[in-house]
Amino acid sequence: MDIQGVVAEGFEPVRDAFVRNFEVLGDRGAAVAVYRDGRKVVDLWGGTRDADGTEPWTEDTAQVVRSATKGVAAAVPLLLHQRGLLDLDAPVGSYWPEFKAGGKEKTLVRDLLAHRAGIPALDRGLTAAEAADGVSGPRAVAAQQPFWEPGTGHGYHAQTYSWLLSELVLRVTGRTLGSVLAEDIAEPLGLDFWIGLPESQAEAGRVGRVAPVEPPESAGTLRTRPRRNVSEAYADPGSLTRRAFAAIDPLPDENAPAYRAAELPASNGIGTARALARFYGATIGVVEDGARIFTPATTGLAAREHSSGPDRVLVVNTRFGAGYMLHGPASPLLSPASFGHPGRGGSLAFADPDAGIGFGYVTNALAKSVTADPRAQALVRALRSAL
Repeated sequence: MDIQGVVAEGFEPVRDAFVRNFEVLGDRGAAVAVYRDGRKVVDLWGGTRDADGTEPWTEDTAQVVRSATKGVAAAVPLLLHQRGLLDLDAPVGSYWPEFKAGGKEKTLVRDLLAHRAGIPALDRGLTAAEAADGVSGPRAVAAQQPFWEPGTGHGYHAQTYSWLLSELVLRVTGRTLGSVLAEDIAEPLGLDFWIGLPESQAEAGRVGRVAPVEPPESAGTLRTRPRRNVSEAYADPGSLTRRAFAAIDPLPDENAPAYRAAELPASNGIGTARALARFYGATIGVVEDGARIFTPATTGLAAREHSSGPDRVLVVNTRFGAGYMLHGPASPLLSPASFGHPGRGGSLAFADPDAGIGFGYVTNALAKSVTADPRAQALVRALRSAL
């Protein structure tokens, strides 16, 4: 495998693990990047731009990162909070009056961020067109009766997170979440990351095609086999698990231009591993040219546990901060201090304030993993060994 890019002295184990991901674990096209104490120490890419193609992955190839989008999207409401425009302990209905319907009048902004709002699913799934139109999704979650009393438990809001965050940001700022991200975070930091891919980037042909893959036999014991109760939850059409992921039904074509152009903060962010690593580096400190996103107080909000224990959707124990998944058995990150977000199928990005790390991994080969992909975990273990 021809791997391109650079690795700082001492971080060679990450390169070795990245190579092995292609040779043993079935990666087809991927990139990994690491920032440490604001300085880029790993920036690697290899394979093909398209999971089912032959054109090489280049330095600026970007990919759909699925739920790794959530961690980037969460920076927008936290930034608004940092600026005094959004109170995390205020009822969502104080900004979005229609949201009070169905017994949700006491739901707090903090509950939305920590997957405690009780509306991970909808009584009727939205079509791909409805999900992307900017109106149907917010209207549906506002009208939806919660599946549990908001604030009393948590369950992963796999798809509805899109409309909860996007409408809240729109009500507070008058701007879409994707535009706030672009203008207030991505452009100042020089990040190649978008929620709502601009036509100019689509035309540039920078974005590769993703495709589902089966792990190769060479992966051996590293093949992921979910526990029986988890498998049963995904297989049962009436389970909250299945309904949460089917809030868009049928699932959209992630390679379609219309899907990529839409703003779905739960799932359709597009970017590079370098952008993700730099983003997370800027959430915990200053990166190379003096840029940063969060104050120390806001970093503390992101990393502080807001939800923990049995997840009513993922059917495993999970931990969430304000918008970020935290280190735990279901989603191992670098250390207990880490916060970030995986993307179903492989992608992973996080920050570790104790180690000064910003990490990003993106892939076009979408495996069956949900929160702990073997390829991403191999890179995390290698990074841990290098520190």
